[in-house]
Amino acid sequence: MSRAWSRLRSVLPTRADLTSMRRQPRRDLLAGATVAIVALPLALGFGISSGLGAAAGIATAVVAGAVAALCGGSNLQVSGPTGAMTVVLVPIVHQHGADGVLMVGLLAGLLLVALAIARAGRYMAYVPAPVVEGFTIGIAAVIALQQVPAALGVPVPDGDRVVLVAVEAVRDFAAAPDWVAAGLALGVAALMLAGARWRPSVPFSLLAVVAATAVAELASFDVARIGALPSGLPAPSLGFADPAMLPGLLAPAVAVAALAALESLLSATVADGMSVGQRHDPDKELFGQGLANVAAPLFGGVPATAAIARTAVNVRSGAASRLAALSHAVLLALVVFVAASVVGRIPLAALAGVLLATAVRMVEVGSVRAMLHATRADAVVLVLTAVATLALDLVQAVILGLVVAGALALRAVARNVRLDEVPLHDDIPDDHGEEERALLMSHVVAYRLDGPLFFAAAHRFLLELSEVADVRVVILRMSRVTTIDATGALVLKDAIERLERRHAVVLVSGLRGGHARPLDRLGVISRLRDQGRVFATTPEAIGYAHGLLAAGQSSR
Repeated sequence: MSRAWSRLRSVLPTRADLTSMRRQPRRDLLAGATVAIVALPLALGFGISSGLGAAAGIATAVVAGAVAALCGGSNLQVSGPTGAMTVVLVPIVHQHGADGVLMVGLLAGLLLVALAIARAGRYMAYVPAPVVEGFTIGIAAVIALQQVPAALGVPVPDGDRVVLVAVEAVRDFAAAPDWVAAGLALGVAALMLAGARWRPSVPFSLLAVVAATAVAELASFDVARIGALPSGLPAPSLGFADPAMLPGLLAPAVAVAALAALESLLSATVADGMSVGQRHDPDKELFGQGLANVAAPLFGGVPATAAIARTAVNVRSGAASRLAALSHAVLLALVVFVAASVVGRIPLAALAGVLLATAVRMVEVGSVRAMLHATRADAVVLVLTAVATLALDLVQAVILGLVVAGALALRAVARNVRLDEVPLHDDIPDDHGEEERALLMSHVVAYRLDGPLFFAAAHRFLLELSEVADVRVVILRMSRVTTIDATGALVLKDAIERLERRHAVVLVSGLRGGHARPLDRLGVISRLRDQGRVFATTPEAIGYAHGLLAAGQSSR
C-alpha cells in the first residue's frame, strides 16, 4: 500500500510546478493568447469531425486543456482534441453513439492514470522514428480524407472507412457540384499554406476562417454552418455512463489510451527538443492526460491528447511555464462563450479547409525523404506503418510497425554475431617449447564468439560450428558474448554434443557471470564444469589442452 501511495505522490503536481507560473506571467499570457487563436478553428473542426459536434471540441479544448496544463508532466504542452484522436473516434461513434464515446474517454483516462502509477511512460522512448513518421503520414491522409464531404458541400455518406466515404462523397459532388463550398475550402487551405511560408508567426488559420465567414455572410451563400453553440459549459454529469456498455467498450478504450499516451509523450519530446532547459516527466504527463480524459467527458468533451502543432506554437511564442497552456484554455472559453452566435455562423467548408491544410503541414517532407533513403528497413517500416494507419486502425498500425521494426532490428543484430577462428600463438605461455607449440597448433582450434547468442542468430552459429574440421580439442572463447537466451543456450549445448560425438574435447573460456545462469539451468555448462573444462581465461584452457595432448602422446 505504501509503495502505491509513493508512486501516486510521484506523479502529483508539486509546488514547484505551480510557482513557476509566477516567473514570467506576461510572456506566458501572450503565448497562451497566440495558441488560443490557432487552436480555436482546430477545436471546432476536430469536434465536428469526431461526430460529436463543435461544442464537444470546444469543451475538450477548455476542460482537458486546463486539467492537463495543471497536472501534466511538461511545462510547455498544450492539450485538446486532435486529428489522430478524431480518426479513432469516428468508428466508435458509428458503433456506440455519443454516449459510447464519452464512456470510452472516461475509461481511457482511468487507464492512463494506471499507466502513470505503473511508471510506464519511459517505455515510449523505444518507439522507432520510422514508426512515428509513418504513423503521422497515415494520420494526415485520414484527416484529409475525412474533410472531403464538408469541403465538397455534400452530406457525409454512411460508413466508417474513410477511403470509401471520400470516394462516395466525390461521386455525390459529381452528380450535383457545389462550387461555393469547394471554393471556400480550397481558398482557406491555400491561404493557410501560402501564409505559413510567407509569415509563419501570423495565425493565418483564424484569418482565413474569418475571411471565409465574412464572404459567405456578405454574399449570402447557401452553405452548411456550424450552427448553434451553447453559451457556456454544461454542468458535469455522468448521465452517459452505462455499465451494460462496458464489455464492448474496453477494446476501444485501450486503443484510445494507447493513442493518447503515444501522441502526448511524442509531443512532449518534441517540445523538449525545441526548448532550452525544459524536460518533461513522462509518468506525470500520462497522469495529467489521464485526469484530462476523466474530466472532459463529464462536460461532453471527446477524448483528448497533447497536440503537437499547438505545443510547437506555444514553444515558438516564448512560453516558459504551464500558465501559457492554462491561459489558452481560459481564453478559448471566453471567446467562444461570449461570441457563440458569431462562431456558429462559420461555414463547415472553411473548417474543412483548415484541417486539409493542417494535414498537409503535418508531413515533414525532408524528414520523410531522409528516412526513405536511410536504410531499406527504415523505408519498409515507414511505408508499412503509413499504409496500415490508412487501412486499419491507428493502434493496430503502431503495433504492426513496432513488430516489423523489432523483427528487422533483430535481423540486423543477428547478422552481427560472429564465430571467428582465432590463432593460439599469442595465448600459448612462453614456457612452452617449439615442439609443444606445434603440437597445440595442429590439434587445438579456438573460436571466439562475438555479439549476442540469441534466437535470431543461434542456428547460424550452430551451422558454422558444426563445420569445424577434425581436431582433438575445441576452445570456445566466450568473453565477448553480449547476451545469451534460452535458444542460444540450447543451440550451444547441441553444438558441444555434436563436437563430442566427433571425439573432440570441448573447453570453454571467458564465460561471464551473468551468462552462466541460463547455461547452468539448461544443463549446458554444468557437465563441462564438473569435468574441469570451464576456465576463466584462454591460456588456462590451452594449458589444460596441452596436458590432454601430452597424456595422449605418452599413452601411444
